Amino acid sequence: MTADMGGGGSEQPSAEAPVGRAVSRRRLLRVGAGVVGGGALLGAAAAGGMPGGWLPGGVKLKRLLGLTGTDGAVPDVAPGAVRVERVRSAARSRDVTMVTMLPPGTAASTNLPVCVMLHGRGNDAQGMVTLGTPRFLAAAVKGGIPPFAVVAVDGGDATYWHQRSAGDGDDPQAMLREELPGWLHARGLSTPRAAMGISMGGSGALQYAIGRTRSGRNLDAVALLSPGVFRTWADARVTGGYADEADWQAHEPTLRLDRMQAGALGVWCGQEDPFCPAAREVARRARAREARFPDGEHTEGFWRRVMPDAMSLLGRALATT
Repeated sequence: MTADMGGGGSEQPSAEAPVGRAVSRRRLLRVGAGVVGGGALLGAAAAGGMPGGWLPGGVKLKRLLGLTGTDGAVPDVAPGAVRVERVRSAARSRDVTMVTMLPPGTAASTNLPVCVMLHGRGNDAQGMVTLGTPRFLAAAVKGGIPPFAVVAVDGGDATYWHQRSAGDGDDPQAMLREELPGWLHARGLSTPRAAMGISMGGSGALQYAIGRTRSGRNLDAVALLSPGVFRTWADARVTGGYADEADWQAHEPTLRLDRMQAGALGVWCGQEDPFCPAAREVARRARAREARFPDGEHTEGFWRRVMPDAMSLLGRALATT
């Protein structure tokens, strides 16, 4: 398991042969001979003759051959209103950025469902705008998905959206539970009914959903894109996101999925993503309504590729509850 790369630290394709670039047959055979001992086996893989997600040589070879999937593109549509502001969080002992994203032609209203969007490691709330979220939201509504608002807040660089130790003055979950509803109400919006988490934010979204279930206010939908969750302490310890094993056991959402209830859960993770095995387990144990694991890595290109599906699940779930 590698450390979570939820923002600017995402692994990038090789500069020698970026994803999507055609690879000559001579080059393909040369690489194949060095990796698998001959071109025939590699040729079969390139032609689709290998089982999905498997190729001798691993992720680097699949990337070289353009077999880790195409990058998604931000829709070419006009976004709705985007409001970026700083608010004081007592739970986090600092000012944080809050970004409110509305569909085109829609004003803030308590009748408009809200989804809170949690960023990954090394990213922040404004990074969700850079990812293209306002335009993905606009495209979804234009395509017939019932409108909803998306609100992103800063959760910290490598907090994994939890308080590292009692009294440290930085509790992102307390911010979500105790402060975010008031911030939204003051701006004419309602308490979030859904959560979307990317990478490290996937862990935060699950923790938030579990906490909402504990308080008797289940979320209507949860969308996880390459969720940064860990099945063992050995996997989690390398991230630096947990003080020690006890801290991980106290906050790791995969250890308490039986305590979560949500109207609809969607999980998307690329097969070449080191988080994929854990993401599959989350989808299975939490009985995801939608679970897809296509070729893909832990990159913004993958998240843009699956974002339309996530927006669709969220919008439809929020409209039917």
